[in-house]
Amino acid sequence: MKVIGFILNVLWLVFCGIWMFIGYAIAGIICCILIITIPFGIASFRIAGYVLWPFGRTTVQRSDAGAPSLVGNVIWVIFAGIWLAIAHVVTSIPLFLSIIGIPFGWANLKMIPISLMPLGREIVSTDEKFGG
Repeated sequence: MKVIGFILNVLWLVFCGIWMFIGYAIAGIICCILIITIPFGIASFRIAGYVLWPFGRTTVQRSDAGAPSLVGNVIWVIFAGIWLAIAHVVTSIPLFLSIIGIPFGWANLKMIPISLMPLGREIVSTDEKFGG
């Protein structure tokens, strides 16, 4: 299964992972430059690593996430989340136009929730989440 995950990640990287990684990295840099939004920058860099190599990993809600995460996510959606979600949609459109790209298009759309609400979530191995 790890070989299949590796192959999927390499194909993902070539078809859309690098572009989405660049988008999240740019958002992270901008957030870190603005000092007060450094926590958003850190979240953006964390997600950048996830969108670069997503297969074999997933996101889960943190048990200690509360009201500050909710408030932070509202601010995030306004300033960066909506643009990153739009980038996921735009990136998925050409993927849906090819047979090999359809699963990657769906995977791209499944990342929209984390692009909109990254705070209060953590990235874990699918082995950790499913107890394997």
